[in-house]
Amino acid sequence: METARKWIDPLARMGYGARGLVYLIIGIFALLAATGAGEEKGSKDALRTLLQQPFGEGIVWLMVAGLAGYIIWRLVQAFLDPDGHGTNPKGLAIRAGLLASAVTYGTIAAYALSLLGVLAGGGDDGGTPVAGALAGAVGQRYVSLVLALVIFGVACAHAWKAVRRKYADHFDAGPDAMAIIHPVSITGLLARGFVLAVIAFLFLLRFLNAEGAQERPGLEDALNYVQSLPAGAWLLAATGIGLIAFAAYSAIEARWRRIRVPV
Repeated sequence: METARKWIDPLARMGYGARGLVYLIIGIFALLAATGAGEEKGSKDALRTLLQQPFGEGIVWLMVAGLAGYIIWRLVQAFLDPDGHGTNPKGLAIRAGLLASAVTYGTIAAYALSLLGVLAGGGDDGGTPVAGALAGAVGQRYVSLVLALVIFGVACAHAWKAVRRKYADHFDAGPDAMAIIHPVSITGLLARGFVLAVIAFLFLLRFLNAEGAQERPGLEDALNYVQSLPAGAWLLAATGIGLIAFAAYSAIEARWRRIRVPV
């Protein structure tokens, strides 16, 4: 068990940090778009932006390493259940969400590797065989309905976690730290839950309108939709601030999250 802790703990913390960096850039993009100084961007655009910075290639390699750690940790959570979610319907649903998270960040890591020239295909669609297979599946009309329901469920879970402060169950932090952690975590989780709910709604539209079923709604599509709403600039700015808070929440997890290692 001690040997497992030595490699799982740093991998998990690196992973939370990498996730936070991705959402920090996306949140900044959203704020810039809300003020008319930029366009909405998704996770792939965030990686491209990192690559264009000084020492960008090294930063993206570190990002890939962090995402790999996050994927491994999510798989450990899903299959070995160190947090004790159990095998009842609620526990299985949570563990399925953790597995889905591993797959999602796996596609982001694969795209980063394609930008680095390690994997074939670096276009806007991700270009990897795995991404292509997922795109074909998501394009199927009834799969879009299932994904709409699943993603909406995850969005509700984020809201529940924020409102009930369930995130605190996994933190080893003192009262002074928690006084800061609470508002940051609630804001970040609600913002990400809102974005996921919008993505679920867009998947539902793909189901209802078979003509658009081949398109895959994602984070950038959700931000575009938010901006198109009445008072969209204000909503987008609030969402951007919320996603930056979620980035901070990820950093908090990297620092204070209790990493339970399965026996």
